[in-house]
Amino acid sequence: MSGSPLHTRIWREEAEPDNAFATRTARCHGYDVYGQMLGQARWADMVWLLFKGEAPTRAEATMLDALAVALANPGPRDPMVHAAMCGGVGGSPAAASLMAALAVGAGQSGGARDVYLCLRHWAQCSDTAESTWAQALTQTGQPTWLAPDDAGWPAIEHPAGFDPHGVRTATIVQQTLATLASMSPGPRLPWMVTQREALEQAAGLPLAMTGVAAAALADLGFNAQQGEMLFLLLRLPGAAAHALEQADYGFKRFPYPQVDLLDDPLNKHQEATA
Repeated sequence: MSGSPLHTRIWREEAEPDNAFATRTARCHGYDVYGQMLGQARWADMVWLLFKGEAPTRAEATMLDALAVALANPGPRDPMVHAAMCGGVGGSPAAASLMAALAVGAGQSGGARDVYLCLRHWAQCSDTAESTWAQALTQTGQPTWLAPDDAGWPAIEHPAGFDPHGVRTATIVQQTLATLASMSPGPRLPWMVTQREALEQAAGLPLAMTGVAAAALADLGFNAQQGEMLFLLLRLPGAAAHALEQADYGFKRFPYPQVDLLDDPLNKHQEATA
């Protein structure tokens, strides 16, 4: 039994002849990870191989790398990063901070579930003409394709991939869209560049980073489940870095967002005592 291989559809391991708990060779979809890939393959190559079962082209790996850079750090304004920072400043262990980030970043408002829903809309668009894409992408309400397992999720309150609190398209969203569209094999991202304003008018909301990420993942051939998982994974580096930084800063230097109250009691008190 000590020499028998341990394998799944993704991974095949062979043990050392003298230790059944130590790995001698490991192959990912047939590729020798430590004997051939290590030192030659990029991070994007490995991720692509794990998720899709085949090696990416150079262009595909380059575009996935670019998407990873765009998503690596959503910043302290993002609820996912903020949750990790709360864990860091509270002295939570690393795993707890990352789990907090994942829990908050999994939702429908700017999170991975938003990407999942948007990717499902893109899948719906695959059988329709471009002229009807906007209608499919901006739909609200519970789609008919939601499975029974989706019953635990709250009702969809805004079109997936759009910012429910936005006033206009954020600059970084426009920059990411333009860069990824120039690298994409299409058809979604290039179409979105030309139709963004009309799409936003139909949705009544500006495009969000989740919408750009979903279009990019769809152009790269990832399905909704894969895209949801990748979106969570790709945003963890920033959450981790900010949690570590905040642990060093302490609660006195926690970057609370500045809020301007329209009816601030302090201002009324100052006016009354002036």
